[in-house]
Amino acid sequence: MSQELLLDYYLKRLKLPTVRRLYKELARDAAEHNKTFEEYLQALMEQEVIHREDNQLQRRLKAAGFPVPKTLESFDFTVMPSVNKAKILALSKSEYIRDRENILLVGNSGTGKTHLATALGIAACRQGYRVRFWRVGQFVAELQEAQNEHRLSRLEKQWLRFDLVVLDELGYVSLSRPASELLFHFVAARYERGSLIITTNLEFSEWPQVFGDQKMTAALADRVTHKAHIIEMNGESYRFRETLRRQEALKHHPETR
Repeated sequence: MSQELLLDYYLKRLKLPTVRRLYKELARDAAEHNKTFEEYLQALMEQEVIHREDNQLQRRLKAAGFPVPKTLESFDFTVMPSVNKAKILALSKSEYIRDRENILLVGNSGTGKTHLATALGIAACRQGYRVRFWRVGQFVAELQEAQNEHRLSRLEKQWLRFDLVVLDELGYVSLSRPASELLFHFVAARYERGSLIITTNLEFSEWPQVFGDQKMTAALADRVTHKAHIIEMNGESYRFRETLRRQEALKHHPETR
């Protein structure tokens, strides 16, 4: 076996695809620019690390299940002046996950709660955290199905592996008593063991409308709000403002229709 084929075999065995793909190209570059062997090796290893980290990020983003990718850069803070931009940017560093704190985004429909929740979740993925996004109705249905199939305990253990769970649209649909109890049990299990981001259109005083039980609601709110960052997002609908902006743009540039 030739030296080149043997090297190719070893790189495959060691699972170094980027090194295997780039070592000749970077060797030529090193020779042209009189780089030392150490500089060449460092450049080669850097490319392998970058490739692996990008692959890991893509796997985390896929596993998170975000419905539509959103970023903080694409959020128009001028539309929602009640939202403290500096506070949101600080939260995007994800220190709240390290400290096992929660985030509650409270506001009317269309004010950008899901956008911010998704953007913060993606920021956490980029920093190496394991994240899972669920709409509350779908999440509760998953819990109920697991309970019916006698695998609820196993599912809960799987969920505790996530550093951050995003529960979107709490309050849009009333929950049955069994569903409320399952959601409460999940939140209680994560209490001070993992972070939550919850978006809701309801003030805390209105939560009993969803859960149907005053005591359980109080206990749930107590766990969720302990060590929590509460972001109030009331104002003109973010989506409505964006729709008006697009319509105005079409008036001035009808050829973009």
